[in-house]
Amino acid sequence: MSYLIDGHNLIPKIAGLSLSNPDDEQRLLELLQVFYRVRRQKVEVFFDQAPPGRAGRRQVGMVIAHFVRQGRTADESIVARLDQLDKAARNWTVVSSDRQVQAEARVRQARAVPSEQFASELQSALRQAASTSPADSGNRMDEAELGEWLKLFGE
Repeated sequence: MSYLIDGHNLIPKIAGLSLSNPDDEQRLLELLQVFYRVRRQKVEVFFDQAPPGRAGRRQVGMVIAHFVRQGRTADESIVARLDQLDKAARNWTVVSSDRQVQAEARVRQARAVPSEQFASELQSALRQAASTSPADSGNRMDEAELGEWLKLFGE
């Protein structure tokens, strides 16, 4: 299953992240990189209110980040992406706590999960990454990195 995520909807649901932090989007992208590495599932995240000159699509590692231009919302962009996916939308999960976005996802046969639920899945992936065995091709976190993640997310 692949994911379309409303980034600004998810950020406040993750312990240690806040929309008031100027680096909130970058921090979320870093966490989604870990999620991808552990779960091997496609991730596209949408951030609205991109400042002039910053709007557009960027590949950040294995995560695709859509910085939505001002005047359009992440919700609208997610629905447009589902329309673009057409029948393949059924293979995607939309992460948003917005009921209208969830309804639009279901109409297009995509799965919809609230941001709170995905935040728990993300936490689980972070714990899994922290406990990866050394034989897993160098994906293991060292003690300093693990300490930083746990400090950041309050575990």
